Amino acid sequence: MNMPKERRTLTIGLVGNPNCGKTTLFNALTGIRLKTANWPGVTVEKASGWLSFEGIQIHLIDLPGIYSLDDSSAEEKETGQWLQTGGADVIINVADSSVLERSLALTLQLTSLDVPVVLAVNQFGRKTFKGQSQPLDWNLGQLQRCLGGLPCLSISARKGTGLYELLRAASAAACSGGQKSRICSEFCYRSIEQRYQYIEEICSKCHEKTEHGPGWTDRADRWLMHPVLGIPIFLFLMAFVFFLTFSVGNIPKHGIDRMMECCLETVEYIFSQTGTAQWLKSLVLEGIIPGVGSVLSFLPNMIILFFALSILEESGYMARVSYVMNETMGMAGLSGKAFLPLMLGFGCTVPAVVASRIVEGDTQRKRTILAAHFMSCPARMTVYVLFSQMFFPEHAALAACSIYLAGMGAAVLTAAVHWKLSGERREGCLLLELPEYRMPSVTCAALCVWDKTEEYLAKAGTTILLSSVLLWFLVHTGPSGLVSDIGSSFAASAGRLLEPFFTLAGIGNWKAAAALLSGLSAKEAVVSGFSVLYGIKNISSATGMAQFKTELLASGFGPVNAYALMIFCLLYTPCAAGMAVIQSETKDLKWTIFMAAFQLLFAFMAAAAVYHIGSILFPG
Repeated sequence: MNMPKERRTLTIGLVGNPNCGKTTLFNALTGIRLKTANWPGVTVEKASGWLSFEGIQIHLIDLPGIYSLDDSSAEEKETGQWLQTGGADVIINVADSSVLERSLALTLQLTSLDVPVVLAVNQFGRKTFKGQSQPLDWNLGQLQRCLGGLPCLSISARKGTGLYELLRAASAAACSGGQKSRICSEFCYRSIEQRYQYIEEICSKCHEKTEHGPGWTDRADRWLMHPVLGIPIFLFLMAFVFFLTFSVGNIPKHGIDRMMECCLETVEYIFSQTGTAQWLKSLVLEGIIPGVGSVLSFLPNMIILFFALSILEESGYMARVSYVMNETMGMAGLSGKAFLPLMLGFGCTVPAVVASRIVEGDTQRKRTILAAHFMSCPARMTVYVLFSQMFFPEHAALAACSIYLAGMGAAVLTAAVHWKLSGERREGCLLLELPEYRMPSVTCAALCVWDKTEEYLAKAGTTILLSSVLLWFLVHTGPSGLVSDIGSSFAASAGRLLEPFFTLAGIGNWKAAAALLSGLSAKEAVVSGFSVLYGIKNISSATGMAQFKTELLASGFGPVNAYALMIFCLLYTPCAAGMAVIQSETKDLKWTIFMAAFQLLFAFMAAAAVYHIGSILFPG
């Protein structure tokens, strides 16, 4: 292949239906690790990367999934506009081999553009849970002839096979200008009925029919998508995830606690030998190390949670949850499609807000964003783990699971109220692709865990570190400068202003108020805030938790108060990063401010209700 010097750089757009493997192919070609999962709607904005191929610099663009160029959701419009403005030198149309007939409508539409197209039929190498591979049922040579010579290649994005041939075909198509058959170019001018009649004709010529009995997917869906048993099975699986998070995650946690104690002892010894200033010793030993260390101590629990959720995503189960929850979502004025960004909220509020682009309509998107905040992210999990283990030691997993379910209930409730106030009509039926179940890839799950762990550690080394330092200064300084009594500090003054409200909600004294205020920077900072405010060097260790619990009990803070605090932490205003992305996505500052104020008020009301009702039911 000889390419003119002026074409030594190519822009290639990856286009295809949702969940066809575009992002997996993008990762395989560029070495970048974008999030992948076995459900539609994971990619909601363009991603770009570079690679070199036979002296050609290729700019690869991963575009959000679409079913046709006429789709209307936010991310689908983004793909259509980019393609129609001539952003690509060549298009690689990625199609899932198991549902190739569904992909051909988009393929034929793409040929109407003035851009060469190459069809990449992606073999996921999917295996049933009994280890039986599914054969390829398509004659790609015949398909290429039916499509008027459009290059059709078989690849496996997951295994990395066929990628060299794909890049050669894409580069050749860019050089030659591609081929466009008369039938394909006229496809867009046909009626819907004529389009699918033509696709059926192609399928009948190219599909090598083989007899398959009911697959593992069909048999599993009889139970997992059962109209009665579907939701209880989902709740059981989530409860099992939390059981693993606490039981398995606590095993290595003791080793990390011991490492933190050794770190404190070593630093304290070094300071004592070097004559370090008292204020600096206090900052490091009572502020930085306890603040950051308290978050790091929960890392094993977070890794187990990340791994379990990634397995559910990789298997294809999450899309089923959307279907099962469609009726429940419908009662709140949301379609089951909105449940996908809600589930992403279990990982982080930021991608959940961005993923709301798959929801049609501005009002629907805002409603989804409002609800997505109530999905408990791992940052809040640190608070749940700490207080559950202190006050509900025998039922810690159950207590944390109930908070997660409370968040889902709050999401449905607030979305329903928003829907009623907006006066919209109820959504129609849910149209959602249900992918086949796949044996989860250990590599993909490990990469997902690594990325999330990396993000968690980065936050501990930046946001949590800065918030711990800031909180230490607020605790140890006052109007007169450095103070020995934290009761006269700036933090105490700010906390006392809010103390009456927090006391009404059963959350506690000014220290709890100050710790929760620090959570506005990042929810993990709540735990580090308690560590700094109470002067506990390793709050997540058995000794640290015992000391913390003793101090709380002495102030009248008991199990009911602890549960009220967890409810407040679940519901109150998002962190700074969450607020920023909400403003960026909605472009509506007034609505963003209103949402933050509403969530803060809702959190106070819910915590107060839990505290007062709980005090009546459990007076001891």
